[in-house]
Amino acid sequence: MTEEAYLLLWKRRLREHVLVDVPDFHGTPMSLVKQAVAMKQAEERDDRRGRGRMHDEYWCVFDVDVHPYLDEAIAQAATNGVKVAISNPCIELWFLLHFQDQTAYIERREAARLVKDILGRGKGLTPEALDELGENFEVAKERAIQLESKHRGDGTPAPGNPSSGIWNLIDALMETGG
Repeated sequence: MTEEAYLLLWKRRLREHVLVDVPDFHGTPMSLVKQAVAMKQAEERDDRRGRGRMHDEYWCVFDVDVHPYLDEAIAQAATNGVKVAISNPCIELWFLLHFQDQTAYIERREAARLVKDILGRGKGLTPEALDELGENFEVAKERAIQLESKHRGDGTPAPGNPSSGIWNLIDALMETGG
């Protein structure tokens, strides 16, 4: 899965400073949030009993796609202290922001095609492609922040197309690991 490969890049880069677990959860945003909430609650129970080691933060990473209950998943995550990193329309938009601006609405297939052209790969990311993404993180973050500002300015409901909050997760990892 592309999201996993990208997160594993940061896990490797920051391994000396921060412990990152990337569970093998897949599914709709609602199912991801339910699994993360269940994991968090189980770790809280173990922590109260003096067992195990609780994580500092819990995150779910997902695309907007056409998932049912997206707003409910976001609300349930917030209610339960699980943070979300959402890309609209897809993770490939986040990758695209590493190399170019994208301020107009974009379809999932077009984002994937553009990223494939830039990185020379489809869904799979080579170590070289991951390195390029890692090196261009700050540029992508700035572009994502500008998109958030644009959407706020024109009243687009969050998370508007195009947008990506992946930078929030990576920033949190860097702050913890820095």
